[in-house]
Amino acid sequence: MAGEGTRAAGGLPGASGRAGGREGGPGPGAAWVRLGTDPRQDEAAVRRAGAILRQGGLVAFPTETVYGLGADALNPRAVARIFAAKGRPADNPLIVHVTGPEQAGPELVASWPEAGRRLAERFWPGPLTLVLPAGPAVPAVVRAGLPTVAVRCPAHPVAQALIAAAGTPVAAPSANRSGRPSPTRAEDVWADLGPHLDMLLDAGPVPVGVESTVVDVTVWPPRLLRPGGVPAEDLEAVLGVALAAPPVVAAGEAAPAPGMKYRHYAPEAPLALAPDAGAGAVLVRRWLAEGQRVALVGCREDVEALLGQLGAGGRWVPLDEGEGDPRRAGGDPTGEAAGFAAGRAGGEPAAGAGSAPGGGTGPGGATEPGGPEGPGRERAGDFARGPVVLDLGSRHRPDQQARRLFRALRAADALGATRVLALAVPEHGLGRAVMNRLRKAAAGGEVPGDDHPQGAGRL
Repeated sequence: MAGEGTRAAGGLPGASGRAGGREGGPGPGAAWVRLGTDPRQDEAAVRRAGAILRQGGLVAFPTETVYGLGADALNPRAVARIFAAKGRPADNPLIVHVTGPEQAGPELVASWPEAGRRLAERFWPGPLTLVLPAGPAVPAVVRAGLPTVAVRCPAHPVAQALIAAAGTPVAAPSANRSGRPSPTRAEDVWADLGPHLDMLLDAGPVPVGVESTVVDVTVWPPRLLRPGGVPAEDLEAVLGVALAAPPVVAAGEAAPAPGMKYRHYAPEAPLALAPDAGAGAVLVRRWLAEGQRVALVGCREDVEALLGQLGAGGRWVPLDEGEGDPRRAGGDPTGEAAGFAAGRAGGEPAAGAGSAPGGGTGPGGATEPGGPEGPGRERAGDFARGPVVLDLGSRHRPDQQARRLFRALRAADALGATRVLALAVPEHGLGRAVMNRLRKAAAGGEVPGDDHPQGAGRL
């Protein structure tokens, strides 16, 4: 289990530290546990987290894609707590996480189509969710009243250990407020959901950075409901057939999979999605004339082209995707990027530190850029030299784009941007998933270009 240090809360067997609960939160039983230095403490923490799930509690935990908010999938009251914590619409089904096909027996999955068997054999454990006929034990709240259930087997060792410790399938959407960018680090989870948690298992940044691919295998050819961590091209190679397009979901219908119906993944500032640097430059020039604080999100080559068209500089902010805090990784010696570790929350204390999350210190006791003024303070000075650039990496590295995407969107909020301009990335491999998330985040703010004459709306 990856991570750095272990910090836990009252009653956790074999662990030391202090309670992580914030004022008005879940009380002294709440814990933010950092895994990775002592396997015995890690095992004890995971056993305790499994017991919390069996008792109807909520545990946030890492998967290889994003952090999830877990509850016992077979306990309707526990699952209802997920919807309440996230503010999630009831017609948005959840994904059920299992340790493997053996845990997806007839009580959970009524039958396994051949396509599902082939894909599970090839891609499980991994970032692939299969929509299957639901068994009798799946509560209606998990499947949004549909006759199907979405199931996946995560590859992250902490997720696997937690599900095994719980002894039950675990329902888990992303551990963020509904509509917000998904969390790729424990700090993101705490910023959004800290008061609602019974435990947070922190194993550092996740390796993929976008959610799982969702495929409906109850029909032939199978339908791609959501692009994600397994490229569609890889699935089609195994199936020997092109995946069908997702169905159109009417306003009064439940979506067959998460991420299909509502605005998702959005920063607090309005986000516009431009097909290229030329279309984006027109919009950014107008925003700057209005005095807006503009954050640019895109591949390095495209952002450089946009800035060239503006004839202006920009402040390039590092988005470290490595092992935890950029200062510990050596990627940000000035500490400029450290504030992103907490989004709007202002950081979390180092192991053994005396202040609760939401204070003004980060790992090692250094002052966070979020600072003592508190969450959400405007940082107009960051935009004095023009737009702030949040670099997704090379156009030729869709894996890098995926890892950095949600961190970039959260960084825009942490910096106090009032407008976000995202530039389209190439739609191959994981780039297809990145573009899906950007379109959902824009939700009507896609800027038409030469290759997109009927865009979703011009901002």
